[in-house]
Amino acid sequence: MSNRNVCKAGFTSSGIKGGSRASSMMSREAKASGGGVHSGGPTATLQKMGAKSSAYSTGFTSSGISRGSQASRMMSQEARSHGGGIPRGGTTSTVQSI
Repeated sequence: MSNRNVCKAGFTSSGIKGGSRASSMMSREAKASGGGVHSGGPTATLQKMGAKSSAYSTGFTSSGISRGSQASRMMSQEARSHGGGIPRGGTTSTVQSI
């Protein structure tokens, strides 16, 4: 995953860009959770990466998640909390798809 893709989706150093894929994602996530965006969720994770331009360095790459990276730890934690699998639309799968 490149920092450019994260930024093009609307996750920028100055916040989420209005009318972007990021703002649509934030809106859907907030509605689904009763009005807020959870820390550690897909929107918050991508915004943190966009603000720091750190998408690639966290281990999300175009060829998959890098072994031993922050991304792989995040994926393992999410899998454990969901009984062994990564849910479609979850943080890891959403971030990797961007």
